[in-house]
Amino acid sequence: MTSRYDAQARNVLGGELQPCSFDPVTGFFRNGCCETGPHDTGIHTVCAVMTADFLAFSKAVGNDLSTPVPEYGFPGLKPGDHWCLCAPRWKEALDAGAAPQLVLEATHEETLAIVALDILKDHAV
Repeated sequence: MTSRYDAQARNVLGGELQPCSFDPVTGFFRNGCCETGPHDTGIHTVCAVMTADFLAFSKAVGNDLSTPVPEYGFPGLKPGDHWCLCAPRWKEALDAGAAPQLVLEATHEETLAIVALDILKDHAV
């Protein structure tokens, strides 16, 4: 399946960007893909597999991803869910020893401006 917004989007391996998750629906554009664009100041490009450690880390640094927010249609994440994380947040979690694994085929190439491919590969599912 290709992206609904940018069929030319590439992943960190140089191939076509694959969807990250439709349940829950993720992505800056909420289209299931970790696409980015000029308005995505957070750079939501890493398709990460949530873990309890990462969710606790994220909450501790001010981004509670596990609590549902129904008014925004956000179900709250649980371990095993796939979610488009901000690349700088993933790097911050990496530096803190709490980085979740990621899906290389669904991680946007823009991530490479923040994290080297060999590091991403070391954390791939």
